Amino acid sequence: MHGSPTEKPSLARGAGQYVLILAGDPELAELLATTLELAGYRVSLASTTAEALDRLDADRYDLAVVDTALPELGGLARMQRPVIAHRPPILYLTPYDSLGSILPGLGLEEGDYVTKPFRMAEVLARMQVLLRGTAPGRAGRSGHSPHYGDLVLDDTLCRARRGSRELDLTPAEYRLLRHLLVNAHRVLSKEQISRYVWGDFRGGNAIEQLVSRLRRKVDRDVPALIHTRRGFGYWLGKAGGEG
Repeated sequence: MHGSPTEKPSLARGAGQYVLILAGDPELAELLATTLELAGYRVSLASTTAEALDRLDADRYDLAVVDTALPELGGLARMQRPVIAHRPPILYLTPYDSLGSILPGLGLEEGDYVTKPFRMAEVLARMQVLLRGTAPGRAGRSGHSPHYGDLVLDDTLCRARRGSRELDLTPAEYRLLRHLLVNAHRVLSKEQISRYVWGDFRGGNAIEQLVSRLRRKVDRDVPALIHTRRGFGYWLGKAGGEG
Protein backbone atom coordinates (compact mmCIF):
# COMPACT_ATOMS: atom_id res chain seq x y z
CA MET A 1 0.00 0.00 0.00
CA HIS A 2 1.35 3.37 -1.00
CA GLY A 3 1.47 6.47 1.18
CA SER A 4 -1.06 9.26 1.42
CA PRO A 5 -0.73 12.92 0.36
CA THR A 6 -2.21 13.93 3.74
CA GLU A 7 0.20 12.08 6.01
CA LYS A 8 1.44 13.56 9.28
CA PRO A 9 3.82 15.05 10.25
CA SER A 10 4.08 17.96 7.82
CA LEU A 11 5.68 16.92 4.56
CA ALA A 12 8.99 18.32 3.33
CA ARG A 13 8.33 20.89 0.61
CA GLY A 14 9.99 21.71 -2.67
CA ALA A 15 10.84 25.08 -4.15
CA GLY A 16 9.57 24.70 -7.69
CA GLN A 17 12.17 22.15 -8.85
CA TYR A 18 11.37 20.11 -11.95
CA VAL A 19 10.76 16.40 -11.35
CA LEU A 20 10.23 13.60 -13.84
CA ILE A 21 8.11 10.71 -12.55
CA LEU A 22 8.53 7.34 -14.27
CA ALA A 23 5.81 4.91 -13.14
CA GLY A 24 3.77 2.41 -15.12
CA ASP A 25 1.06 2.03 -12.45
CA PRO A 26 -1.50 4.82 -13.08
CA GLU A 27 -2.57 4.95 -9.42
CA LEU A 28 1.03 5.29 -8.23
CA ALA A 29 1.76 7.91 -10.90
CA GLU A 30 -1.30 9.94 -9.86
CA LEU A 31 -0.42 9.72 -6.17
CA LEU A 32 3.14 10.87 -6.79
CA ALA A 33 2.17 13.63 -9.21
CA THR A 34 -0.59 15.05 -7.00
CA THR A 35 1.50 14.92 -3.83
CA LEU A 36 4.61 16.43 -5.42
CA GLU A 37 2.69 19.26 -7.07
CA LEU A 38 0.89 20.07 -3.84
CA ALA A 39 4.31 20.04 -2.12
CA GLY A 40 5.67 22.70 -4.47
CA TYR A 41 7.34 20.71 -7.24
CA ARG A 42 6.75 20.95 -10.98
CA VAL A 43 6.04 17.53 -12.42
CA SER A 44 6.12 15.65 -15.71
CA LEU A 45 4.99 12.03 -16.10
CA ALA A 46 6.32 9.13 -18.14
CA SER A 47 4.90 5.59 -18.16
CA THR A 48 7.71 3.82 -20.05
CA THR A 49 11.50 3.98 -20.01
CA ALA A 50 11.52 5.07 -23.66
CA GLU A 51 9.15 7.92 -22.90
CA ALA A 52 11.30 8.99 -19.95
CA LEU A 53 14.43 9.03 -22.12
CA ASP A 54 12.62 11.11 -24.73
CA ARG A 55 11.63 13.65 -22.08
CA LEU A 56 15.20 13.75 -20.74
CA ASP A 57 16.42 14.30 -24.30
CA ALA A 58 14.04 17.21 -24.81
CA ASP A 59 14.24 18.94 -21.43
CA ARG A 60 16.23 19.22 -18.22
CA TYR A 61 15.03 17.99 -14.85
CA ASP A 62 16.33 18.51 -11.34
CA LEU A 63 15.35 14.98 -10.23
CA ALA A 64 13.74 11.77 -11.50
CA VAL A 65 11.54 9.52 -9.35
CA VAL A 66 11.54 6.00 -10.82
CA ASP A 67 9.43 2.95 -10.00
CA THR A 68 11.68 -0.09 -10.47
CA ALA A 69 8.66 -2.28 -11.32
CA LEU A 70 9.16 -1.14 -14.92
CA PRO A 71 11.38 -3.27 -17.17
CA GLU A 72 14.52 -2.10 -18.99
CA LEU A 73 15.60 0.51 -16.46
CA GLY A 74 19.30 0.03 -17.14
CA GLY A 75 19.32 2.48 -20.04
CA LEU A 76 17.68 5.13 -17.88
CA ALA A 77 20.05 4.65 -14.98
CA ARG A 78 23.14 4.87 -17.20
CA MET A 79 21.52 7.43 -19.52
CA GLN A 80 23.65 6.21 -22.40
CA ARG A 81 22.17 8.54 -24.98
CA PRO A 82 24.91 11.12 -25.63
CA VAL A 83 22.27 13.81 -26.27
CA ILE A 84 21.27 13.74 -22.57
CA ALA A 85 23.71 16.38 -21.37
CA HIS A 86 22.11 16.93 -17.98
CA ARG A 87 21.69 13.79 -15.88
CA PRO A 88 19.52 14.40 -12.84
CA PRO A 89 19.82 12.37 -9.65
CA ILE A 90 17.32 9.50 -9.38
CA LEU A 91 15.18 8.38 -6.47
CA TYR A 92 14.19 4.74 -6.95
CA LEU A 93 11.03 3.19 -5.50
CA THR A 94 11.68 -0.52 -5.10
CA PRO A 95 10.41 -3.54 -3.11
CA TYR A 96 12.65 -4.39 -0.19
CA ASP A 97 13.09 -7.98 -1.36
CA SER A 98 14.32 -6.77 -4.76
CA LEU A 99 17.15 -4.56 -3.51
CA GLY A 100 19.86 -7.16 -3.89
CA SER A 101 19.14 -7.87 -7.55
CA ILE A 102 17.98 -4.46 -8.77
CA LEU A 103 20.18 -1.79 -7.23
CA PRO A 104 23.64 -3.11 -8.22
CA GLY A 105 22.58 -2.96 -11.86
CA LEU A 106 21.07 0.50 -11.56
CA GLY A 107 23.88 2.16 -9.65
CA LEU A 108 23.41 4.82 -6.99
CA GLU A 109 26.33 7.15 -7.53
CA GLU A 110 23.84 10.00 -8.05
CA GLY A 111 20.72 8.76 -6.35
CA ASP A 112 18.91 7.12 -3.48
CA TYR A 113 16.08 4.65 -2.95
CA VAL A 114 12.93 4.16 -0.87
CA THR A 115 11.56 0.68 -0.28
CA LYS A 116 7.95 -0.33 -0.87
CA PRO A 117 5.53 -0.06 0.78
CA PHE A 118 6.62 3.52 1.32
CA ARG A 119 5.34 6.60 3.10
CA MET A 120 5.09 9.78 1.06
CA ALA A 121 6.78 11.64 3.90
CA GLU A 122 9.90 9.51 3.36
CA VAL A 123 9.80 10.00 -0.42
CA LEU A 124 9.62 13.78 -0.02
CA ALA A 125 12.35 13.81 2.61
CA ARG A 126 14.72 11.78 0.39
CA MET A 127 13.92 14.07 -2.54
CA GLN A 128 14.78 17.10 -0.45
CA VAL A 129 18.18 15.62 0.41
CA LEU A 130 18.94 14.86 -3.25
CA LEU A 131 17.84 18.37 -4.25
CA ARG A 132 19.68 20.16 -1.46
CA GLY A 133 20.98 23.47 -2.79
CA THR A 134 18.90 23.24 -5.95
CA ALA A 135 16.54 26.15 -6.56
CA PRO A 136 14.14 26.40 -9.53
CA GLY A 137 16.12 26.61 -12.74
CA ARG A 138 19.53 25.92 -11.16
CA ALA A 139 19.76 22.59 -12.91
CA GLY A 140 20.13 24.51 -16.16
CA ARG A 141 16.48 25.09 -16.99
CA SER A 142 16.83 28.82 -17.37
CA GLY A 143 13.72 30.23 -19.00
CA HIS A 144 11.85 26.92 -19.02
CA SER A 145 8.08 27.15 -19.24
CA PRO A 146 5.63 24.25 -19.39
CA HIS A 147 4.25 24.21 -22.93
CA TYR A 148 2.40 22.24 -25.55
CA GLY A 149 2.61 23.56 -29.09
CA ASP A 150 1.72 27.25 -29.01
CA LEU A 151 0.22 26.95 -25.51
CA VAL A 152 2.74 28.24 -22.94
CA LEU A 153 2.43 28.58 -19.16
CA ASP A 154 4.45 30.87 -16.90
CA ASP A 155 4.49 29.27 -13.44
CA THR A 156 6.29 32.24 -11.91
CA LEU A 157 3.48 34.66 -12.73
CA CYS A 158 0.71 32.02 -13.08
CA ARG A 159 -0.11 33.23 -16.57
CA ALA A 160 -0.80 31.42 -19.81
CA ARG A 161 -0.81 32.37 -23.46
CA ARG A 162 -1.70 30.68 -26.71
CA GLY A 163 0.41 32.02 -29.50
CA SER A 164 0.52 35.77 -29.01
CA ARG A 165 -2.80 35.85 -27.12
CA GLU A 166 -2.67 35.98 -23.33
CA LEU A 167 -5.34 33.90 -21.59
CA ASP A 168 -7.24 35.57 -18.74
CA LEU A 169 -7.52 32.60 -16.36
CA THR A 170 -8.84 32.27 -12.83
CA PRO A 171 -6.64 30.35 -10.33
CA ALA A 172 -8.80 27.23 -10.71
CA GLU A 173 -8.64 27.45 -14.51
CA TYR A 174 -4.85 27.83 -14.42
CA ARG A 175 -4.47 24.79 -12.14
CA LEU A 176 -6.74 22.75 -14.40
CA LEU A 177 -4.87 23.81 -17.55
CA ARG A 178 -1.50 23.02 -15.99
CA HIS A 179 -2.68 19.59 -14.81
CA LEU A 180 -3.95 18.77 -18.30
CA LEU A 181 -0.80 20.12 -19.95
CA VAL A 182 1.77 18.20 -17.88
CA ASN A 183 -0.33 15.07 -18.47
CA ALA A 184 -0.75 15.72 -22.21
CA HIS A 185 -2.46 12.86 -24.08
CA ARG A 186 -3.49 11.23 -20.78
CA VAL A 187 -7.15 11.02 -19.87
CA LEU A 188 -7.76 12.49 -16.39
CA SER A 189 -10.95 11.54 -14.55
CA LYS A 190 -13.23 14.12 -12.96
CA GLU A 191 -12.14 12.94 -9.53
CA GLN A 192 -8.44 13.28 -10.38
CA ILE A 193 -9.00 16.78 -11.72
CA SER A 194 -11.18 17.83 -8.80
CA ARG A 195 -8.71 16.66 -6.16
CA TYR A 196 -5.87 18.46 -7.93
CA VAL A 197 -7.73 21.72 -8.54
CA TRP A 198 -9.59 22.02 -5.22
CA GLY A 199 -7.97 19.43 -2.94
CA ASP A 200 -11.17 17.40 -2.61
CA PHE A 201 -13.79 15.79 -4.82
CA ARG A 202 -16.63 17.99 -6.00
CA GLY A 203 -19.56 16.23 -7.58
CA GLY A 204 -22.36 17.60 -9.71
CA ASN A 205 -21.33 19.57 -12.76
CA ALA A 206 -18.52 21.59 -11.15
CA ILE A 207 -15.85 20.02 -13.36
CA GLU A 208 -17.96 20.31 -16.53
CA GLN A 209 -18.45 24.02 -15.89
CA LEU A 210 -14.77 24.59 -15.18
CA VAL A 211 -13.67 22.69 -18.31
CA SER A 212 -16.25 24.56 -20.40
CA ARG A 213 -14.96 27.95 -19.23
CA LEU A 214 -11.37 26.93 -19.89
CA ARG A 215 -12.21 25.61 -23.37
CA ARG A 216 -13.80 28.92 -24.35
CA LYS A 217 -10.54 30.66 -23.52
CA VAL A 218 -7.99 28.14 -24.81
CA ASP A 219 -9.74 26.77 -27.90
CA ARG A 220 -10.66 30.05 -29.56
CA ASP A 221 -7.64 29.20 -31.69
CA VAL A 222 -7.29 26.04 -33.75
CA PRO A 223 -6.61 23.23 -33.43
CA ALA A 224 -8.71 22.52 -30.34
CA LEU A 225 -6.54 21.19 -27.51
CA ILE A 226 -8.97 20.20 -24.74
CA HIS A 227 -10.99 17.06 -25.42
CA THR A 228 -13.58 14.87 -23.72
CA ARG A 229 -13.30 11.09 -23.50
CA ARG A 230 -16.92 10.37 -22.76
CA GLY A 231 -17.43 8.33 -19.63
CA PHE A 232 -13.75 8.66 -18.65
CA GLY A 233 -12.68 12.28 -18.38
CA TYR A 234 -10.67 14.95 -20.21
CA TRP A 235 -7.33 15.22 -21.97
CA LEU A 236 -5.18 17.82 -23.69
CA GLY A 237 -3.45 17.42 -27.01
CA LYS A 238 -3.76 17.63 -30.79
CA ALA A 239 -5.80 14.82 -32.25
CA GLY A 240 -8.50 14.10 -34.78
CA GLY A 241 -10.42 11.86 -32.37
CA GLU A 242 -13.45 12.63 -30.32
CA GLY A 243 -13.57 15.97 -28.56
